[in-house]
Amino acid sequence: MSLVEVQSLSRSFGAVQAVREVSFAFDAGQIYGFIGPNGAGKSTTMRILATLDLPSDGDCRIAGLSTVDDADAVRGLIGYMPDAYGSYPNMTVFEYLDFFARAHGVPTARRRQAVAEVMEFCQLDGLREKLVTTLSKGMKQRLCLGRCIIHDPKVLILDEPSAGLDPRARIEFRELLRILASQGKAVFISSHILAELEELCDGVAIIEQGRIVAEGRIEAIKAGLRERAAVSEGGQRRHVELRLASEHPRFAAVLAEQPDLSEVRIEGRAATVVLAGGDAEQAALLQRLLDAGLPVCHCASREEDLEDLFMRLTEGKVQ
Repeated sequence: MSLVEVQSLSRSFGAVQAVREVSFAFDAGQIYGFIGPNGAGKSTTMRILATLDLPSDGDCRIAGLSTVDDADAVRGLIGYMPDAYGSYPNMTVFEYLDFFARAHGVPTARRRQAVAEVMEFCQLDGLREKLVTTLSKGMKQRLCLGRCIIHDPKVLILDEPSAGLDPRARIEFRELLRILASQGKAVFISSHILAELEELCDGVAIIEQGRIVAEGRIEAIKAGLRERAAVSEGGQRRHVELRLASEHPRFAAVLAEQPDLSEVRIEGRAATVVLAGGDAEQAALLQRLLDAGLPVCHCASREEDLEDLFMRLTEGKVQ
């Protein structure tokens, strides 16, 4: 039995079925990503897992306890960080963490030590007397993470925790999550920054229109897609990155004329394409582009990444 199990979860709001038969599981010490377009059902699933909503059907279990039948007990095992959270006027960083420690029933004898440890871990100890409303976005995110871990939960549920952070703040926040996972906590995280999730996560679930379209380890999902593509398309597929030495007015038109290309994405003088074939077909493509007068200075294949998987598995449909 995994520490966290989502079992055939469904949730309807009137005629809208926001979540449909969603199932996945992950364990202690793992960071598990949740990916999908806006409106796909991510936040609804996370709210049910956090005991803040009830499913229409199915269940979620944490350490064997139902989030429906054993909600009070489950709340002591989880820390939930919503995509938007309130701050309190005239409350300092210390007071904020102390308030949530009290709310979670941390004993008086332990509470001050717990607050001090969380402030040190989140690198907030120099901001003890600073008002929460005056903190930067990055520091507020760390404070909210501190609020989530103040009672030492087994599972963290983080809804878009990196939204709006600058690159340094994202990297530092990511390192905190790695440390928490190394301590044995299960971390469930949604994000639109797919490169970040690919680097961070042990596995992912990809959801669209309330349904899981792929789930498991990223490499296993890639391997499955490659096998399916080989069967349906009769051969290899590879992603090829192209870059021109200078602008060319016919860049898009020339690529559109190529016989074995799909999923063409152009950004200025650069493009990423999917080529049917291997080395010989890539060499032939380069030769045709040069013959067409394109000043190609870079042509290289690359591994398919999580963003590529997302684009292949989803269609951008909303409910």
